[in-house]
Amino acid sequence: MPTALVILSEGAEEMETVIIVDVLRRGAIDVTVAGLTGGDPVLCSRNVRIVPDKSLEEASKDGPYDIIVCPGGAKGAKNLCESGVVGKLLQTQESNGRYIAAVCAGPTALLTHGIGKGKSLTSHPSVKDQLMAEGYRYSEERVVQDDKLITSRGPGTCFEFALKIVEAIHSADVARSLIEPMLLKL
Repeated sequence: MPTALVILSEGAEEMETVIIVDVLRRGAIDVTVAGLTGGDPVLCSRNVRIVPDKSLEEASKDGPYDIIVCPGGAKGAKNLCESGVVGKLLQTQESNGRYIAAVCAGPTALLTHGIGKGKSLTSHPSVKDQLMAEGYRYSEERVVQDDKLITSRGPGTCFEFALKIVEAIHSADVARSLIEPMLLKL
């Protein structure tokens, strides 16, 4: 079964985190939710607490993963940017030709850690200028895939984002098979 690592940090956008994890698991991807600073419940951006499956330290020993996902949320993304462990994981993932995905403000972690330079991506509009200033080709599309890099805009685009990940890991048929049971209207 393909594997995904979703990195959860304090201030992460909880809708993004939960929607992504749920859809990927429905899509037969073994998801590990890893707490950036440990295995304790993580306080997210709207005061929802999410319990990670394990700490990032533990989860990093279980890799490599087929995809690493960085949820957004301004504070959550800032924490991902400030983590050397996240930087090393993302750099190793990229150098091994594996998928990396980020949503909302999450792409700022890609910028900080030197991931996907010159590639096309999208993000929450609040970080657009920051990404464009560093040479990324910016798109207003809801979900953007450039080779092994998948990005999206925010909570309202997370179903499409997660389905794109399932499509990249499995197939378009598997991704489409998830739409009707979830009563999605895309």
